[in-house]
Amino acid sequence: MALDPSLLWYVLPLVGIVGFYIVRRGRRENEARLAREAALEAGLDQPTSLHPKIDPLKCIGCGACVAACPEGDVLGRISGKAVLISPTECIGHGACRTACPVDAIQLVFGTEKRGIELPHVGPDFQTNVPGVFIAGELGGMGLIRNAIEQGRQAVDEIARLPRAHGADYDLVIVGAGPAGISASLAAQQHGLNYLTIEQETFGGTVAHFPRNKLVMTQPATLPGYGEVKFREINKESLLEFWSNVVRDSGANIIYDERVTRIEDVSGVFSIATTQREVRAGSVLLAIGRRGTPRALDVPGEDLPHVVYRLIDPEQYAGMRVLVVGGGDSALEAAASLVEETDAEVILAYRGAALGRAKPRNRERIARAAESGALRLLLSTNIIQIEPENVLLERNGRQRHFPNDAVIICAGGVLPTDFLRSIGINIQTKYGTA
Repeated sequence: MALDPSLLWYVLPLVGIVGFYIVRRGRRENEARLAREAALEAGLDQPTSLHPKIDPLKCIGCGACVAACPEGDVLGRISGKAVLISPTECIGHGACRTACPVDAIQLVFGTEKRGIELPHVGPDFQTNVPGVFIAGELGGMGLIRNAIEQGRQAVDEIARLPRAHGADYDLVIVGAGPAGISASLAAQQHGLNYLTIEQETFGGTVAHFPRNKLVMTQPATLPGYGEVKFREINKESLLEFWSNVVRDSGANIIYDERVTRIEDVSGVFSIATTQREVRAGSVLLAIGRRGTPRALDVPGEDLPHVVYRLIDPEQYAGMRVLVVGGGDSALEAAASLVEETDAEVILAYRGAALGRAKPRNRERIARAAESGALRLLLSTNIIQIEPENVLLERNGRQRHFPNDAVIICAGGVLPTDFLRSIGINIQTKYGTA
């Protein structure tokens, strides 16, 4: 039987399309493989937050998760299966899990190599202590969108509880960042008698970001305001937005007051602060994981020129500044000093690579180091801080550097003692939800 030549008009284009698809997929798989190998070689193979865990037996290699990730090349396909190729760049959006058509992705905390401590929180945001709830960063969800959603959802759950007798408030909210503000607005919507207490000034964690820092977020539903849509926004604009929300809503928030004790007294919580003591039927903890800066515990750390965050780069103009740390806060502080002032900046980090920071910040530091505007010292430990010098150790050798200011951005300490004093259990996650 002779082949009809007219069929070639249909077969050849089809072969061409299939061939193009195979070549392109092979090229992308090779790029993904190279990216994963580069991450492994650089020691950037451990995710630092909520991240996807992919079941290779369920994965069909459709690539829906790869395309859905808003952070770019975090996921890739290798040998026909989705894999995490740039773990440190994942910030826990969760869009990959939603996009997966076969439920092959689970969002987890920690890995088998690196555990993450988190308080016990149930699906209703209630801890193992009945009446005490947690929302936002403290529970492991650091994205602004997630914090807003959790603050609202937690109060939805609290509003279902019976009102407590003998309490000053139905609810006390601890923390006035995105989760705390969202919770405050939700409490108003539900008609709850509430009080929100913030230990610092307005803005929560966002207020501590360096000036002009871009905050990545996704649309979220803010109680009483509807959907909030901003994808990239600088710190100043975001704080202005929150300020307008608080002002317009009349939210009952007090600032510069720290909660020192929470205890159950005959079915009602007694909440002591630095200025008062109140009683509430429920408590929502919307505080950050890093309320207490992580100290280096080195001699001289108590000197007056040592601080734990950068607020205004201009105050360091003309000074010799040491920035300590390898995360986004440290890199953003060092880069801001270089870009906005004439300070002489050293960025010192004990690790061999800046794996905990976002690519954008790593690129800023790389440019500054290449231009000579910044000195980058990896695998470096701080031995001692002196009034006019710092003693650093690198590769077994110690050296003094002239210094006027030290900014330590080594992260924060989970308020474990405070949580345990309430009775909340702390668990370490090793790649589990």
